Amino acid sequence: MNVLFVIDRIELKYFEFNNLVTNFWIIRELIYKNAKVWITTIDNLSLKNGIAFAGCFEVFEQNGNILYNKELKSYKINDFNLVMFRPDPPVDLDYFNATYIFDFVDRDKTLIINDTKAIRDFNEKLHTVKFLHLMPENIVTSSKADIIEFLNKHEEIVLKPLNGCFGSGVMTLTKGDKNTSVIINTMTKNQTQLIMVQKYIPKAKFGDKRVMFLGDEVLDVCIQKLPSNDDFKFNEHCDSNILKAQLSQSEKEKFAPVAKELNRLGLLMVGLDVIDEQIIEINVTSPCYFIKETNFHHAIELEKKITEFILTQVQNHQRKTSSLAV
Repeated sequence: MNVLFVIDRIELKYFEFNNLVTNFWIIRELIYKNAKVWITTIDNLSLKNGIAFAGCFEVFEQNGNILYNKELKSYKINDFNLVMFRPDPPVDLDYFNATYIFDFVDRDKTLIINDTKAIRDFNEKLHTVKFLHLMPENIVTSSKADIIEFLNKHEEIVLKPLNGCFGSGVMTLTKGDKNTSVIINTMTKNQTQLIMVQKYIPKAKFGDKRVMFLGDEVLDVCIQKLPSNDDFKFNEHCDSNILKAQLSQSEKEKFAPVAKELNRLGLLMVGLDVIDEQIIEINVTSPCYFIKETNFHHAIELEKKITEFILTQVQNHQRKTSSLAV
């Protein structure tokens, strides 16, 4: 089986020996399963006479690590059985243009996880509102008056840009802060840019839980991401900031319909950020499964479960397209 991973530029720069990254574990496990794996970045995607191509590097395993051949080779994207589309946000114009390339890929020949059309149609902050009953109270607006009214009601709020990742640009604001106007104007670019504004959840001081989906399944294992020493949120991926956590039965029951709906949309691999059983964000672009830390804290090999899920999706896709052809 031929597999193409579309990864982030910074991940390519630090690709080798980087076991903090979810892709490291999945790629290595796929190689162990005798798959041939290539990596590319969005700037190496192209269309030639309406045919989608990728300039990519072949990956190989060596002594438990993954490395790649530095010779760039060009292949039709339809030469691959599977594309794992996992570049990080910001979901900017370049990101959107990359998803458009995959509109010219024959989906009967190539399975794409997560589906690029679904990623394009689902904003990780804004579309969380599809599950409003599972969220803290929130608004999406660029209006300073709206935000101040919301702040006066809740006294402490969180402001988030709609297209960032890893906590980039996320701020808290407390009623009476002398910098209120400056913060709101900065976040909204003087009331010209929409942002997500959420009621602050007091238990945020204990961090947020990463709840992970594979298709319809809500995984039993999870981890707790602690705030960094100089921030109110998790923004430093290191062992000391990641603890073992348990998924309550209540959480599994609440989030199972979310997994089912996202799976229906073509978002098969998803990570929720959860505080006090409330969803604060739904990660669909390149969700981190914290495999290294989850394996350590729960004494499992999560990469094997994820890879088996992916291979099953490919097999199901091939059976489906073969039956349609007949």
